[in-house]
Amino acid sequence: MDPVVCVEIGEEKKYTSMKESTNCPYYNEYFVFDFHVPPDVMFDKILKLSVIHSKNLLRSGTLVGNFKLDVGTVYSQSEHQFYHKWAMLSDPDDITAGCKGYVKCDIAVVGKGDNIKTPHKASETDEDDIEGNLLLPEGIPSERQWARFYVRIYRAEGLPKMNTSIMANVKKAFIGENRDLVDPYVQVQFAGQKGKTSVQKSSYEPIWNEQVIFTEMFPPLCKRMKVQIRDSDKVNDVAIGTHFIDLRKISNDGDKGFLPTLGPAWVNMYGSTRNYTLMDEHQDLNEGLGEGVSFRARLLISVAVEILDTTSSEIMSSTEVQVEPVSNISEVRHQLLWVACERKLEEFFLFGSFLEATMIDRKIGDKPINFEVTIGNYGNQIDGVSKPVAGRKKKKDGVGESDEEESELIQNSSDEEAEDDGDLVSVSTSPPMKPVITDRNYFHLPYFEKKPCIYIKSWWQDQRRRLYNSNVMDKIADKLVRQFDSNFLEVESVIEKKNWFLTVWQLYIIQPQHSIPDVFVWMMSNNKRIAYARIPSKDILYSIVDEERGKDCGKVKAVFLRLPGKKGFGPAGWTVQAKLEMYLWLGLNKQRKDFLSGLPSGFEENKAVKGTGLQVVPPISLVYNMKQVFQLRAHMYQARSLFAADSSGLSDPFARVFFSTHSQVTEVLSETLCPTWDQLLVFDNVELYGEATELRDDPPIIVIEIYDQDTVGKAEFIGRTFAKPLSKMVDEHYGPPRFPPQLEYYQIYRGNCPAGELLAAFELLQIGPAGRTELPPIDGPTDVDRGPILPVPLGIRPVLSRYRIEVLFWGLRDLKRINLAQVDRPRVDIECAGKGIQSALIQNYKKNPNFSTLVKWFEVDLPENELLHPPLNIRVVDCRAFGRYTLVGSHAVTSLRKFIYTSPDKRANNWRSNGIIFKKKKKGEEVEEEEPDESMLDWWSKYFASIETMMEVRDSVCSQVYNKELESEFDHFEDWLHTFNLYRGKAVDDDDHNMVDDDRIVGRFKGSLCMYKLPLSDEITREAGFDPNMGMFQSIPHNDPINVLVRVYVVRATDLHPADINGKADPYIVIKLGKSEIKDKENYISKQLNPVFGKSFDIEATFPMESMLTVSVYDWDLVGTDDLIGETKIDLENRYYSKHRATCGIASNYSLHGYNVWRDPQKPTQLLAKLCKEGKLDGPHYSPGGKVKVSNRIFLGPTEIEDENEEHLALTVLKHWEEIPRVGCKLVPEHVETRPLLNLDKPGIEQGRIEMWVDMFPMDGPAPGPAIDISPRKPKKYELRVIIWNTDEVILEDDDYFTGEKSSDIFVRGWLKGQQEDKQDTDVHYHSLTGEGNFNWRFVFPFDYLMAEEKIVISKKESLFSWDETEYKIPARLTLQVWDADHFSADDFLGAIELDLNRFPRGAKTAKQCSIDMVLNEQELPTISIFKQKRVKGWWPFVGKVEAELHLLTAEEAEKNPVGLGRKEPDPLEKPNRPDTSLMWFMNPLKSIRYFIWHNYRWLILKTLALLLLLLLLGLFLYSIPGYLVKKLLGA
Repeated sequence: MDPVVCVEIGEEKKYTSMKESTNCPYYNEYFVFDFHVPPDVMFDKILKLSVIHSKNLLRSGTLVGNFKLDVGTVYSQSEHQFYHKWAMLSDPDDITAGCKGYVKCDIAVVGKGDNIKTPHKASETDEDDIEGNLLLPEGIPSERQWARFYVRIYRAEGLPKMNTSIMANVKKAFIGENRDLVDPYVQVQFAGQKGKTSVQKSSYEPIWNEQVIFTEMFPPLCKRMKVQIRDSDKVNDVAIGTHFIDLRKISNDGDKGFLPTLGPAWVNMYGSTRNYTLMDEHQDLNEGLGEGVSFRARLLISVAVEILDTTSSEIMSSTEVQVEPVSNISEVRHQLLWVACERKLEEFFLFGSFLEATMIDRKIGDKPINFEVTIGNYGNQIDGVSKPVAGRKKKKDGVGESDEEESELIQNSSDEEAEDDGDLVSVSTSPPMKPVITDRNYFHLPYFEKKPCIYIKSWWQDQRRRLYNSNVMDKIADKLVRQFDSNFLEVESVIEKKNWFLTVWQLYIIQPQHSIPDVFVWMMSNNKRIAYARIPSKDILYSIVDEERGKDCGKVKAVFLRLPGKKGFGPAGWTVQAKLEMYLWLGLNKQRKDFLSGLPSGFEENKAVKGTGLQVVPPISLVYNMKQVFQLRAHMYQARSLFAADSSGLSDPFARVFFSTHSQVTEVLSETLCPTWDQLLVFDNVELYGEATELRDDPPIIVIEIYDQDTVGKAEFIGRTFAKPLSKMVDEHYGPPRFPPQLEYYQIYRGNCPAGELLAAFELLQIGPAGRTELPPIDGPTDVDRGPILPVPLGIRPVLSRYRIEVLFWGLRDLKRINLAQVDRPRVDIECAGKGIQSALIQNYKKNPNFSTLVKWFEVDLPENELLHPPLNIRVVDCRAFGRYTLVGSHAVTSLRKFIYTSPDKRANNWRSNGIIFKKKKKGEEVEEEEPDESMLDWWSKYFASIETMMEVRDSVCSQVYNKELESEFDHFEDWLHTFNLYRGKAVDDDDHNMVDDDRIVGRFKGSLCMYKLPLSDEITREAGFDPNMGMFQSIPHNDPINVLVRVYVVRATDLHPADINGKADPYIVIKLGKSEIKDKENYISKQLNPVFGKSFDIEATFPMESMLTVSVYDWDLVGTDDLIGETKIDLENRYYSKHRATCGIASNYSLHGYNVWRDPQKPTQLLAKLCKEGKLDGPHYSPGGKVKVSNRIFLGPTEIEDENEEHLALTVLKHWEEIPRVGCKLVPEHVETRPLLNLDKPGIEQGRIEMWVDMFPMDGPAPGPAIDISPRKPKKYELRVIIWNTDEVILEDDDYFTGEKSSDIFVRGWLKGQQEDKQDTDVHYHSLTGEGNFNWRFVFPFDYLMAEEKIVISKKESLFSWDETEYKIPARLTLQVWDADHFSADDFLGAIELDLNRFPRGAKTAKQCSIDMVLNEQELPTISIFKQKRVKGWWPFVGKVEAELHLLTAEEAEKNPVGLGRKEPDPLEKPNRPDTSLMWFMNPLKSIRYFIWHNYRWLILKTLALLLLLLLLGLFLYSIPGYLVKKLLGA
């Protein structure tokens, strides 16, 4: 077949190239699909791999099989990827057919900020085990079965209008009837397929009774099923509501597990508000994106799964979606119980009270405001209820059965009940009220002592048990988490386990079968809906059993309202629309006697109906006559890491504190992201309603908002946090353990992103009858209007100590222009806790960006507790003419912990004086193995040995291959020189707050900090050679400019992002350092996404001016400019000065010549001597017997090497330098690092990776040798000669024309994989009756081969229009096929074998010994490689057997011993001795007659001839008798 693979994600498709006549094609093609969508949408997309046979421009080809999974499954794998896995293909049109083949692929899903990690696999052999490497998530069995998924759709209720009333009136005028304004149908989507029910015209309560059937493998690799009610419309159908069914939640794979099962159950759908508009701005909510803001409808559905027996004959074999009717739910016998429950509607009662409404956004305007509470469609007064049908006044639309008797039953409820309820009419809205100003941003409603109430009666099926179960599990989870937190505070692994547990738990807590819909609270102004809150009904559901009760049932809770839909995101969503203190209770009407029990006590009920015997009528408002007076003290100490709100990259922050209806602000601190306000805000006479003890245990929430003060216009919002105060009653003592309160950190959020932290404490003190005199005193005047700002009192503010902070000023790098002017004379200002220091001025930034004075220090009072240390601010200013200063950028060091100086442990010096001994194998002990020829080895041998693709070399000659940047391995080379990014400009609001906004970086400050408590011990300052000017930064190199030769080696790039339309790229390297740029454009590599560059580049540079190296990969284009694929930046200066010595990697062994030559101009002995001198160590002392002593440690090295023995010893020490006490650290080994390529246009997403390394050599030292040659290996030319001698036991395909005997006209075809166009055929052995064929025919295949990678290299043009040839690397595999030749129809394919030339089974000596097991049990049998064996002869099986001889020669050998193709000269093969029957009948008719007819039928022919003669004689006799008789009679 001629297969093509199609990769399809959602609507996008990409195809591989077509491979001709093969069942095992090899593609090695890479596709990238880019999406910019919310995660939920992304994870629901279906990824489909299909294999298509012979697709071309004219025909679409036939589908062989496909494989489906959703993107979410890939993302939930470790590293978000499947690597080298086999996807099993199945035929969607014939599910009885079983597996149709396998596709091997890698799939990775990369989100913003994710890294792709490519595991280096040792060899390909272990992956050829297909069953062990199937593309399936863990826990899914490899044998998946086909199953039917039945989604039954019964009916829906409570649909909203989907048309305007004007249209309805027009229709009514024409048709004369009043119809429901919606034409609903249900659409179900699953595993990339859609099914639809019929459309029910004009019905708010449609009944479908249909089922949608999907046929899919089980367990499915698609997690969610999407059920959507849609409104059928002439123009375009619109979604009314969407529900997702997660199959993991409705099934269980354990021992007592069950298949996905749901219902029959009602599911509630939520979406946009119910009033119909032509352009619904919240339509996305109805599609299931975002949180629904209103009840839309409920739908009765069930899901069931049935595993299919694919062997049975009556099964339908296609996977097309079917839709068929089902019987009404009430007619099905086994569901009678459900029906009984369903019929029984219970009356539920919802009560709510608004105790406080504050923080109402002033943008709403000062029109009267009221609140509406709805549950389902009950209580919705504007747009909930479509006009009730006559006789259904009380029962609102969209509930229960529409049986007439039942409606009657509900309206004409018994008289006693009417008495009881006082014909209770629901009150679902609070009375409108004009808001009162709190401050410049917010209003509040003056509820004071009169609190409005609402109550709603509603009817639902009684399925509280489901919600109770959820609540019980919720409480168990809370308890467990509390246990976790109290027992294990900061253990990483435990925290991870806890998070895992919570995510798994979430799956189970959420009830997939809904019951009572959620409660919505809407704020209305001028009859328009403004903002909402959604409260899950389970949280406020009442139960007699405490564990089952909802966590907020009968409790006062703070509820924050927000804008609906997309408006709720971004700046508009940051401001609180309103904050309610609200009490809610939901339960059965008959249990409602204690619905008020959780309210703060001390109220009187105010009922709507006056009269007697109406105790049970709920109140419409509560009047409180008990109130407590408090004083709130907010101790606002400081904030840190605030969001940068000004273009300078700083903010002018102040905090506003809200409590109840009061608000106060702190002072504004200008230009800082880490303000220390140190301010006490006192709220006097705060009136709170309720009992004192309740307020002590559960005081109201305090809201703190941080703003940025702007000189013009409104203050800008930075973030918000919440806190609970510590409350003290009159009768309590103000003292330990509860008082005074401790300062705590509160996380500040801006939307969903963290925007800093606030350090503060809050206390709520009750004012008793004696007034304020009993309260703890406040230092300073309390008259806020005139008096100075109050500081945080002593018991609460932290205890301070004297610290000294030393600052190392090294230099500034990459400063960008400020207001179009270049920075010329910068200076760095350091500030911490009000004290600070300035660096020396850099006189000319362009000439030398380093500072002349390296170390300065200042003293400051800081808190003893490290957690409370204020941040340290670094600001860079440019000194312009006339004493003007411009801020260039700033950086806040939030945590000083890593810069705290700890004195070295004295005991570490006399540490194990005997040292560790390293043993080396002696030559004699070495395992005897084939020594590879040294001349054969090159740098690539070492490279491949290192990544273990092939162990060509003894493991001693490996270099380290890091699959990440070198920086991440060596802590960014910040062992003493740190880099601080300088920011300027407003911070960007991004949902992914973990991405650093690179656009704001305006430069980098290099230096370091060191802080320590005073006084310092004398031991340090008394050390020999202590330079007091350098403080703690002793033995630091000087920062004068230095000339360096930089040598960049680029090995290869992998997984580049395609840059051309054909899904490929033509990459080349560009290297920039300072003003020098090297473009390697003429050496671009055509159409490759995994190019091997194998190049080195030399650049001379001067540190510090040119220290940022950029290595970019560009895509070459024939026309137009070349595009940047991606680039990586390396800070060479930090590497150069690092103690890890990243200038030139330490090789694993020392040799003077060959591919592993020592690259560093300094020998190991010189390096070791230098390191010992710098570290003030005693040594090195070399002694005979291969010993070397460094600072009382002895190392043993190899002894068997005669020459340069000391070098090898020194190298041993260097490789273990990290074990030297005090000064030791790991030295960078000889290595290759893998760096991600990034592109600014696609921030945060890798565009590929590049493998490279950098060497640096100072120009004033000895000159380095020439660069190592790492140019890609040239493939070696080989010639494979295959002689097909004989075949045996080949299938007999044809029936003979004359004799009907089975025979075959056999020929053999062969080719090397990837070179199908060069296929070669033997001649035909005609008319083989036994399956034996004799050929003596030679194939000759010349090819280019890379020994290290075990790949054949093919260069060819992709198409007629290609500009140049593309190089492919393909595994070395020989395909041999046996065919039956037909003259007038296509040849019949009989069988094939594919031999991997590197590892294939040895051929059998005779045809008898040859069996199919040789291929099936390939893993167990010994294999041979033609590259080692050179010549092999034997029998191999392929639906029959073939005797062949394989002979491999290099091109030179082949030239010396030429041979002819087939049986031609030179070195011709003799003609095969074929039986006489082997011929073509129409070429030799006589021979055919002789062999095919005479041979088989000679006796038959002879008998027939004899019979014919007899008949002839008889005929003649009969013919001649009359004449003869006449003659006799007449006597003539």
